Amino acid sequence: MRSLLVTTGLIWAGTSPCWAQEVASLAAEARQYVAVDAPIVALTHVRLIDGTGGAVRTDQTVILDHGKIVWLGDANRATIPAGAKALDLEGHTVIPGLIGLHNHTFYYTNAPRAAQSNYTAPRLYLGAGVTTIRTTGSTSPYAELNLKAGIERGSIPGPRMFVTGPYLISPGPDVRIDLLGMHPLTSAEQAKRVVDYWAEEGATWLKVYTQLTRETASAIVTEAHKRGLKVTGHICSLGFKEAAELGFDAVEHGLINDSEFDPDKKPDLCPRTYRESLVGLDLVNDPRVRATISTMVNRGVAMTSTLAVYECAIPGRPAPDPRVWDVLSADARAEEEVRRAQVAASASGSTLPAVYKKAMEFEREFVKAGGVLAAGVDPAWSAPAGIGDQRNLELLVEAGFTVPEAVQIMTLNGARVLGIADRTGSVTAGKLADLVVLKGDLALHPSDIRNVVLVFRDGVGYDSAKLFASVRGLVGLR
Repeated sequence: MRSLLVTTGLIWAGTSPCWAQEVASLAAEARQYVAVDAPIVALTHVRLIDGTGGAVRTDQTVILDHGKIVWLGDANRATIPAGAKALDLEGHTVIPGLIGLHNHTFYYTNAPRAAQSNYTAPRLYLGAGVTTIRTTGSTSPYAELNLKAGIERGSIPGPRMFVTGPYLISPGPDVRIDLLGMHPLTSAEQAKRVVDYWAEEGATWLKVYTQLTRETASAIVTEAHKRGLKVTGHICSLGFKEAAELGFDAVEHGLINDSEFDPDKKPDLCPRTYRESLVGLDLVNDPRVRATISTMVNRGVAMTSTLAVYECAIPGRPAPDPRVWDVLSADARAEEEVRRAQVAASASGSTLPAVYKKAMEFEREFVKAGGVLAAGVDPAWSAPAGIGDQRNLELLVEAGFTVPEAVQIMTLNGARVLGIADRTGSVTAGKLADLVVLKGDLALHPSDIRNVVLVFRDGVGYDSAKLFASVRGLVGLR
């Protein structure tokens, strides 16, 4: 494997994530979850899925030195440095730390309500193997900025954070404006002022929401790019092709939120029947679909898959991971049980199962055409932080990707979208030691993604079980 050497100076200035964190810098609250704190660590006899999409490699050793990967290769060729902590991990799989690109720090229920989760979200993300997140819409941006600072100080265990600021939306009928603390924009001039404000406050991305005029969207993108920020969106009044032509850097959720194929679509408006219009869409032969994918690929517009959260709305899908019920608060569990009963009752008339299959197919076609697909959880319902990220891998495999391809989508592709692939996202000599150790053979059993044992961030090994235990019964409360 060709080594990719990182540049010197692993701490970015200003509002960017902290890139080097050592055990000595951790406060007692974070240190209690650390299981491996040696400066030099050797992970021996592991199966390795390196994040590049390449074949699984067996009986490998990976050596970490002061937070970086310095060597990897066949275990029988490894020279373990003197004084290193060597872990015999036969029967385990190592993958890069997951990079979540739709990973809010609140939890949404069907009550409806949104609970800011500055305690539970970072612990669940890290415990599940997610070492970097982009929040992609905030109900409380200052809470996120403070959380990010606390993680960087070592006061709180958690992933690196890229903060997007509040949801940006045009005035209209979306009932979540008040619930999710959205910022309605009435003019292009106001949009520019808001972009400038959040650029100064520390956002590195901006997220636009369902109802947005082309004029406002264009103003956001132009000003954001001028300030060095990127723009993504959960859109409906705009189609994906339109968003790409306006200069968006990414779009969220995939086909299930693309309204452009509805015959009743009108400019700047979200048609009520856009999801139903997707049922009969020919994703292989329809020239409109090919034009959309081609425009996105040619303009470098990434797409975020969030299959785990949409699965929650599909009648007949498997019951949730049992850990969901373990981490939810009593109120959140009661709300989720009611919601799941409502979904089950809608089975006879629901078109969502067919649309969901189309969404999976669209993701395959997008990647086949050269598009960059990443993934995130959008924590809500039966897909809370971390647990939903892990479920995404299983669903990407169900959608037709191989396990190494799914791992790449959830690691290196996310790093590419964030512009940090030179530092993290794959198990490569010279990159940061962001790694996940799983018990089992992930390539044969995708559900082994749930069996996280250790999570290394900057070479510090965190105990997954302890992190999960710390949030038992608290999701939906704090």
